[in-house]
Amino acid sequence: MLGDVLLINDMHKEAAQAIFDHLMEGCRAKGERYRCVVGISGESGSGKSELAHSLGKLLKDSNIRVKVIHTDNYYKIQPLLREEWRRNKGFDKIGLDEYDWIKIKKTIRDFKEQQECMIPCIDLIPEQVDKLITDFSKIDLLIIDGLYAINAPDIDLRVFIDLTYHETKINQIIRMKEALSDFRMSILEKEHLAVVSLKPMADLIVDKSYQVVTREEHMKGT
Repeated sequence: MLGDVLLINDMHKEAAQAIFDHLMEGCRAKGERYRCVVGISGESGSGKSELAHSLGKLLKDSNIRVKVIHTDNYYKIQPLLREEWRRNKGFDKIGLDEYDWIKIKKTIRDFKEQQECMIPCIDLIPEQVDKLITDFSKIDLLIIDGLYAINAPDIDLRVFIDLTYHETKINQIIRMKEALSDFRMSILEKEHLAVVSLKPMADLIVDKSYQVVTREEHMKGT
C-alpha cells in the first residue's frame, strides 16, 4: 500500500533472519530455478508488512530479486466504500470472502510463469486503488502478506504471526490506518476469527515473543 507506515525494529529483523534461514534451505531443496512464494498472515498491527519488508531486505542483500505484494490491496470493495458496505450489507461477511481471490491467484500464476502482471495498489492518502504493472520475469521470489495471505494457493512457506488485535492495539494506534471506534473493534473481532482459522495451515509460527518456531514445535509448547 502506498503511504503505509512501517514500524520496523530488531524483533522484526531477527524474526526475518530465522524465516530467511528456513526459506533458503527449502528453496535449495526445490532446485536452483524454482520460483518460491512466501506467505505471511496475522492480525491487524501484528507486523506483517514489517516482517515482509525485513525479509525482502535480507533476500535483496543475498542477490535474490524479490517482490512484496500486500493482499490487502485485493479487497473486492474499494477503501472509500468499504465501511458503508460493511455497515449496510456485509458485516456478517467480513473475512476471507472480502478478498478477490481470483486476482490473487492470477498474480501468483503470473509470477510462476514469469509474465507481466497488472496488480492493484491502494494509495492510503486519497484512499483510491491504482493499477501497477510489474514484470515478474525480473523477479526471483514473491512475498505476499496480509490478513488472509496464507490462504492463497501455491505458497511454499506459510508464516503465521500469533498475536491478536488486543495485543497489537498500540501499533494500530500509532499507524492510525483506521480510527479505533466501536465499529472498528467489532470488525477486528470478526477478522480475528477468520485469521485464527488459518493458523493450522502455517509452516512457521511467529510466537507472542516474536520468536520463530515450526508448527510442530509450537504445538509441543502449547
